[in-house]
Amino acid sequence: MPVYEIFTDGACSGNPGPAGIGVYIMKDGVVVREVSEAIGPATNNIAEYRAFIRGLEEAGLLGAEHVQLRTDSQLLYFQLKGDYKVKHPNMKPLHAEALRLLKGFKKVECKVVPREENTHADRLATSALKPQCSFL
Repeated sequence: MPVYEIFTDGACSGNPGPAGIGVYIMKDGVVVREVSEAIGPATNNIAEYRAFIRGLEEAGLLGAEHVQLRTDSQLLYFQLKGDYKVKHPNMKPLHAEALRLLKGFKKVECKVVPREENTHADRLATSALKPQCSFL
């Protein structure tokens, strides 16, 4: 069973403020999916959850059964583990959705990584915050 490594990060300009998510998925050491997307106004924690959920959705679309999730959000990690309670009402549905999606995989591993090991996902998330220009 191939292993899909999922790196996620959320970013916002202000807290709350305009937010973006960054996700990349690797299979056999090769990036097979990248997401850099603006999600509108949100807090940093909501952006972290939205990135995590998007990573799980993308892995599902790729047919992943064994996922290794990497996040630099300790809050997200410990809430999903059940060590921290989810108190904020806006986070409760995101927490429930993440748990629901996690059940769709045969094997799940998750760990908190230092920010230095999550720079690619961070770049994807912060680049989604930059205004896009197009010239005619």
